[in-house]
Amino acid sequence: MKIRHLFTAAVLALAAMSITSCTQKKFHVSGTITDAKDSLLYFENMGLNGPVTVDSVKLGADGSFSFAAKAPGNPEFYRLRIDRQLINVAIDSTEDVKINASYPTMSYKYNVEGSEECAKIKELAMMQMNLQTQINAIANNPSVPYEKETDSIKVVLNNYKNTVKNDYIFKAPMKAYSYFALFQTVVLGGRPLNIFDAHSSKADVQVYAAVATSWDTYYPKSERGENLHNIALAGMRDLRIVQAQQAQTLPANKVSVSGVIEIALPDHEGVVRKLTSLKGKVVLLDFHVFASKNSTQRIMWLRDLYNKYHAQGLEIYQVSLDPDEHFWKEQVAALPWICVRDENGSIQAASAYNVQQVPTFFLIDKNNVLQKRDVQIKNIDAEIKSLL
Repeated sequence: MKIRHLFTAAVLALAAMSITSCTQKKFHVSGTITDAKDSLLYFENMGLNGPVTVDSVKLGADGSFSFAAKAPGNPEFYRLRIDRQLINVAIDSTEDVKINASYPTMSYKYNVEGSEECAKIKELAMMQMNLQTQINAIANNPSVPYEKETDSIKVVLNNYKNTVKNDYIFKAPMKAYSYFALFQTVVLGGRPLNIFDAHSSKADVQVYAAVATSWDTYYPKSERGENLHNIALAGMRDLRIVQAQQAQTLPANKVSVSGVIEIALPDHEGVVRKLTSLKGKVVLLDFHVFASKNSTQRIMWLRDLYNKYHAQGLEIYQVSLDPDEHFWKEQVAALPWICVRDENGSIQAASAYNVQQVPTFFLIDKNNVLQKRDVQIKNIDAEIKSLL
């Protein structure tokens, strides 16, 4: 299941998303926008290359409208627009979404029914507006010294990002509103800036990777997933270039190298298991989704390896990326090796190891040094034996 990431300027105008698995059915968006008689209401698809009009209607005195469109096979974005007033709409499969608003305040004063996704996107849009208000207040406050202005803005930005990450994205990275949140912007110094910037922040790269990993599981090979994949890869590349440049300026005695990136997550009984605690054993570090199509075959393959080599010193440390904790616990209860999972921690671990597809595994030697990943291994038995 490949995870792909890329950024285009058009995504800055993200609006609504349609998630569906049936390409022969339709979804519906209807409602009223009052005080807009004779205005032209557009229903637009926001593709990665920019907006495309799906349909439009000239509103009557009552402001009623109704749009229907063929449900796409993968997540997609749409919006309702009158002039520069926009309403973001999230579509989940073939549901009916009802929206009521009044012009010209439709962008922030509207009611939505029939979609949790739409409700969450509205929350995020309102939060974004409040963030912009805070930034404007700081920038226009004559009592804030110029040298403190940047720091003050960073504080409100970081507070916003932490709230969005913890309350929205990490809780449900597969959702439309999580994707939407990644591309929110603010205007600073007269130009739009990405709130989450994968090209300048390691933490932000991890947020993109979290959504990408989840979307890869739920919507494999989707264009949006490829978009996310390329964003994270580009961000990792840019940050590594900066880190390499910084490392060249550090004294050799200040540079430390770790053989393996630590993972410390709870198993199904709640006991935190550290990857580095397995020093002295050969470790197969596995990233897996038990809800995936071929999970049973994968587990049987791992069990065979475990049965053959565990007595000789092989251990399996398996990180689950499953969104359903209860389901995961049921699946791993009878497994003899170490299985860990934490909604945020698992995603961060996958990002730290640059996991671009699941399942993926790595081999770690007895000294806690990562030796090879699956794509470099032709004969797994021979590789394990050489490390034992």
